Amino acid sequence: MVLLSLVASHSDIDLETVAKISADASQVASVVLASASPVAGAITLATCNRYEIYCEVPQSEDVAAARSEVISQIAASTGLSQDVISTALVSKTETEVIEHLFSVGAGLDSAVIGEREIAGQVRRALNEAQAAGTATGSLVRLFQAASRTAKDVGSRTSLGSRGLSVVSVALELATDLSRDPDWSTKNVVIFGTGAYAGATLSLLRERAAHHVSVFSASGRAEAFVAKRGGTALDESTLEAALEQADVIIGCSGSDHRLMAADIAALERGTRPLVAIDLALTHDFDPELGALEGVDLINLESVRMAAPEEQAQSLRQARSIVLDASEAFAAEQRERAADAAIVALRKHTQQVLETEVEKVRAQHGCTAAAEEVEFAMRRMMRQLLHVPTVRARELAAAGRAGDYIEALQTLYGLEVESPSAPSVKNASRCPVTGSAAEDAAPAAETGTPDAVQLSRAV
Repeated sequence: MVLLSLVASHSDIDLETVAKISADASQVASVVLASASPVAGAITLATCNRYEIYCEVPQSEDVAAARSEVISQIAASTGLSQDVISTALVSKTETEVIEHLFSVGAGLDSAVIGEREIAGQVRRALNEAQAAGTATGSLVRLFQAASRTAKDVGSRTSLGSRGLSVVSVALELATDLSRDPDWSTKNVVIFGTGAYAGATLSLLRERAAHHVSVFSASGRAEAFVAKRGGTALDESTLEAALEQADVIIGCSGSDHRLMAADIAALERGTRPLVAIDLALTHDFDPELGALEGVDLINLESVRMAAPEEQAQSLRQARSIVLDASEAFAAEQRERAADAAIVALRKHTQQVLETEVEKVRAQHGCTAAAEEVEFAMRRMMRQLLHVPTVRARELAAAGRAGDYIEALQTLYGLEVESPSAPSVKNASRCPVTGSAAEDAAPAAETGTPDAVQLSRAV
C-alpha cells in the first residue's frame, strides 16, 4: 500500500486560499471512499492554518487517480475550480508523507514553532476518522506514531517549553495594543465553543480575566460555560455584551460573521476594542480593523509576531522527527513482506501435509512414521528460515516487490495485499475504527495466519 497526502498550509499559500479549500470540505474523506476511486482509507487534518488529507492507495500507479478524485470532491464541496485546488494542494507520497505529518504533529510546521495545540488536533483528526470509519490500519499506525513523536519532541527538547501557541501569541499582541495590560478588568467576548475556544478560555484564566462571555451561533454556549466557566450569551444578549467589550475573540469559523457595520452601529462611545480573529474562515469582517478605535489581530498577525525558537532546540527536534520517520518507514516496508511470507508458508504447509498424509497412509501411526514426520517438519522450518529472513531484508530495502515477483514466478503463488482496497466496505473495529482484518494486533509477520503457520511448520 502507498501513502499519499495532499497539503494546503500557511507554509505554501495564503491563509485566504486555505480557508476557501477548508470550507465545507470536512466530509471529503467519506465521499472519496464511497466513490469508485482507488483510495482505501483517508484522514482529514483541518486546523486554523492548514487543510490536509492523508490517503492510502493500493499501489503507486493509483496515486494520480486518487489525487484527481480528492481534488474533484473538494471542488464539489467548496465550489472552487479544480485548477485552483490542484495548484494549492501539494502532493506528498510515502516517506515525504511520514516526515511531514511527524513534523506537523511536533509543531515544527506551525505558524508558532513548537506550539502544542497541533498535537491535540492530530489526535482528534484520527479519532474523527475512526468514528467515521475512514481510517485504515496503516493510517491509524501513522497518526499514532506521529502523536508519539510529538511527545518525544516535547519531553526531550526545550522546544515549546514557553507554552507558546497561536492563542498565546494573539493574547500577547492584544496586551501590547491595550491601554491597560491588566486582563482582570477587561470584558472579553469569545465566539465559538470548540477546541480553540477552550484553549483561549484557559489562557485567559491564566491572565486573571474574570469577565468572559461566550457566544455560539449553534447554541452550545450554555453547555460550554457549564464545564469551563464564563457567561453564556445568545442573540438577545450579544449586542449588550459587545457594547461593553474590551476584547472580542473569534474561534468558531461559522457562517455567523460579525460585520464592521455591526460594531459601528453599537453605542460604544470612545471605548477602544481589540478584535482577535483566530478562525481560518474569519469570524470577523476584515474591515473591522478600519474602524476608529478598533485593532484587528488575525492569523497573519500572529504568524508575523511569533518568536523564533532556539536554533539548537529546533535542530534537536528535527533530528527526533527524522529518526522517527525513518523508523516508521522501515517498519512499513517490512510489513510489505508479510503477505509474501504468509503465501510461501501456506504453500509449503500444503506440500508438507500432503507428504505427511502419504507417510501415515503407508506406515500408520508407528514410531517410524512419527520420526519421518518430525524430520520433514524440521526440514521445512530450516528451508523457510532463509527465505523469510531475505523477505524482511528486501522489504526493509524497499524491494518487497522483487521478492513477491520471484514467488509468483517460481511457485505461481498469488500474493494478496494485507490491506486491500475493499477495506472501505469492510466491517470496522469499534475500538480502532479500522477494518476487521486490520483490527487484530500483528505478530512477528504482522498477520494471524503467519502465527498459526509458524507454529504448524
